[in-house]
Amino acid sequence: MKIESKEKLAKLLATEDLDVQHQQVETAYFDVKSRTLVLPTWKDMPDNLYDLLVGHEVGHALFTPTSQDRLVKAYKKTSKACINILEDARIEKKIKRKFAGARKSMIDGYGALMDNDFFGLRKMGVNANDLGLIDRINLYTKAGTDYGIEFSDEEREWVEKIMRTETFEDVLEVTEGLNVYCKENESETDKSY
Repeated sequence: MKIESKEKLAKLLATEDLDVQHQQVETAYFDVKSRTLVLPTWKDMPDNLYDLLVGHEVGHALFTPTSQDRLVKAYKKTSKACINILEDARIEKKIKRKFAGARKSMIDGYGALMDNDFFGLRKMGVNANDLGLIDRINLYTKAGTDYGIEFSDEEREWVEKIMRTETFEDVLEVTEGLNVYCKENESETDKSY
């Protein structure tokens, strides 16, 4: 894999001259304020995984609001982790629509992450279906249906609401309701987000 070509790909997809950096980090991230996309330098990273990370972070560059005040205010209302999980689902849906070829890279990339226990479930000896709702939603929206993640009928309604989000405001609205639902229906030990 040629890193220079992947940097150019990220800039082209984002339609701006992002600052693309490669660092020893646990995962990729995008700083909406500085417009910096940081990619990990993992050993033996397959192209589809790299493309997943680029596509995901470019999704933030294109679709996540840049106002730090707005983001901080939203985090105070609910939960930063919960908003991030729902925002990830929204931006990935939008990036797949914008760039149809991203779909296969994302599916294959998340498959590689799951196979390598990126989320640490095997290491912790945890079944995905024993996680709290938000964590199951996170795995489901990233890894898809291949991993047998289960939801009750009531929980499935939340998944469907998340899949219908189109704007950041939609994400905030669903997050507020989902936070209330989780507080009322899950014990503290069910929440790992």
